[in-house]
Amino acid sequence: MQDKARFTLDPAFTIGEVNPRLFGSFVEHLGRCVYTGIFEPGHPAADEAGLRTDVLELVRELGVTAIRYPGGNFVSGYKWEDSVGPAEERPRRLDLAWRSTESNRFGLSEYIAFLKKIGPQAEPMMAVNLGTRGVAEALELQEYANHPAGTALSEQRIAHGDKDPFGIKMWCLGNEMDGPWQTGHKTAEEYGRVAAETARAMRQIDPSVELVACGSSSQSMPTFAAWEATVLAETYDLVDHVSLHAYYEPQDGDVDSFLASAVDMESFIENVVATCDHIGAKLKSKKKINLSFDEWNVWYMSGWHAIENTAERDWAEAPRLLEDNYSVMDAVVFGSLLVALLRHADRVTVACLAQLVNVIAPIMTEPGGPAWRQTTFFPFAQASRYGRGEVLDVRVDSPTYETKKYGETDLLHATAVRAADGSVTVFAVNRSRTEALPLEVALNRLELTSVVEHSVLADADPDARNTLAEPDRVAPRAVQGTTLQDGTLSAVLEPLSWNVIRLA
Repeated sequence: MQDKARFTLDPAFTIGEVNPRLFGSFVEHLGRCVYTGIFEPGHPAADEAGLRTDVLELVRELGVTAIRYPGGNFVSGYKWEDSVGPAEERPRRLDLAWRSTESNRFGLSEYIAFLKKIGPQAEPMMAVNLGTRGVAEALELQEYANHPAGTALSEQRIAHGDKDPFGIKMWCLGNEMDGPWQTGHKTAEEYGRVAAETARAMRQIDPSVELVACGSSSQSMPTFAAWEATVLAETYDLVDHVSLHAYYEPQDGDVDSFLASAVDMESFIENVVATCDHIGAKLKSKKKINLSFDEWNVWYMSGWHAIENTAERDWAEAPRLLEDNYSVMDAVVFGSLLVALLRHADRVTVACLAQLVNVIAPIMTEPGGPAWRQTTFFPFAQASRYGRGEVLDVRVDSPTYETKKYGETDLLHATAVRAADGSVTVFAVNRSRTEALPLEVALNRLELTSVVEHSVLADADPDARNTLAEPDRVAPRAVQGTTLQDGTLSAVLEPLSWNVIRLA
């Protein structure tokens, strides 16, 4: 067993309040996320609108809030007009981003209806196409979606069956425009100008809109930081957020570095904050730009690149793409990424797990068949349920291990959230693959007296997964022996484990 890891919790030392949007997700017209994912007319569980009620039930259990739509790379070729009106009259189009055929049978109205069926916590987060389109089309979409009545586009929405405006408050100004893979890719100067022009015009319709400017597609982009600085120099007073995207997988068998992926995520966040604040200082602005981490996940991207340009995937409709099957190890890393987001809740006020169903997703489905939870479902659902409130400042004293990418790294990765009723939830990951990790937490002035629950996601087989054949192979289980005595929490974290310890 490892030496003990320690930290102290005190209500006087906090990071910030968790914005519910931190538990957002992402629905893109990619693979089977939409078709045979959330939308499958004719499925035994489909409702009158073609939405899978078994998936809706799991989405509610997952606890997602804001849902970003319709992309992703898809949005840079998106014609919003194709996605409205009678479904049978909508045109079929080539989607250049994923080399697929888009039927448009699921569109803007269906997306809003999907959110309403999830519940009031599900908020729209709409992306506009600044790849092949621009200011005029963004304004037309905004008017169609949000203007109450009395104009050509608002009356068109009403004629299409949606009397009430959609009330979309949060808009993404394009997607990954720094990426050469993006249809309509732009330089930072080109994108900064069109983003500023679009933002200014959208605020003329509604000054209260919340706008997200495209940041770097990853910290490893050659233009990283310079891109943010250039874009924000144009848009600082016009936008509310800058976006971050990050995906992680083991590279060249380097599992130890993979387990420390959150080191990179925290560095990414802190570097973007520094860049935002640098531009704010240059502009002598008191405004703070917040961060929208609107794509994050474990993604075995190398597997995608192996088939990316193969002929057999040419222009299929809703092909099976990016359907990663997640292991216990993946779920532990995923949980650590959630910890990283919570640890920066003062500036990360939106985050979207990419994606929601089938495509690198916590929920999987079979056409005509069942839906089930992946291993990554559980950390997200627990964080969304118990991670609401004020994040306490956690500074760990932990045994370390050596990683190729990040050098000496703590075995313990942890945070804690204090709810409005005074209860506290500790989220903790043990990165050791072989050793249990004793944990001791000093609780100062928190008036906590009992351990409500200690739940762990771990398995003797770190490669264990939930599959169509074994959908319930992996699930969290209760841990016995965790104690709270004389203001000290004592626990043992199993090797390679995601832990949720609830205190009251």
